[in-house]
Amino acid sequence: MSHILHIETSTSACSVAVSEDGQNVFTKEDLEGPSHATSLGVFVDEALSFADSHAMPIDAVAVSCGPGSYTGLRIGVSMAKGICYGRNIPLIGIPTPKILCVPVLLYSEEDLPDDALLCPMIDARRMEVYAAVYNRSLQTVRDIAADIVTADSYAEYLERHPVYFFGDGAAKCKEHLTHPNARFIDNVRPLAKRMFPLAEKAMAEQDFKDVAYFEPFYLKEFIASKPKKLL
Repeated sequence: MSHILHIETSTSACSVAVSEDGQNVFTKEDLEGPSHATSLGVFVDEALSFADSHAMPIDAVAVSCGPGSYTGLRIGVSMAKGICYGRNIPLIGIPTPKILCVPVLLYSEEDLPDDALLCPMIDARRMEVYAAVYNRSLQTVRDIAADIVTADSYAEYLERHPVYFFGDGAAKCKEHLTHPNARFIDNVRPLAKRMFPLAEKAMAEQDFKDVAYFEPFYLKEFIASKPKKLL
């Protein structure tokens, strides 16, 4: 039986959860942020107190590793590292776009076709987004990249598949992505309580990060290399 502490701070929301053997048993969220600096420590303290009081030894910490807000990721990853050092437990890093896919695959009312592709989008600025493309098994079709969205964006995927766009970057793209295969799902955000399927998989595969050297995937790394225009 595994017990994992989950931390998600990549966007304006701040959330913490505890899972026991693949089931959420504790959740704290602040969706009105950003308030990571004031909320995260309180949420983590409550989560650890809950786990300790219920005799649930935390076996690992899973943290969202971006791309996302520089400040939010820095705070979340620093907290995760501190817990791992203090309790001598491993660190799991989960890409934010994959976290966004979990509610679409497991909890959405959408009936996804077998050949559907998922395109989680994280808002940047103007018509820029940070996006990846996955199939329904969460295998990478196109890795995370910085995109300037136009009417021709993602055409190579839209011509062959229904593509579902979601995340806080997707809403501003609706007026540009008008291909009949473009589908949009609203109100999808990365939250700690959605991390456990990915964290459990990483735990089973012993896919851990080096606590000393692990760094999140900051949006500034994309901005340094100018986003590309998808054709």
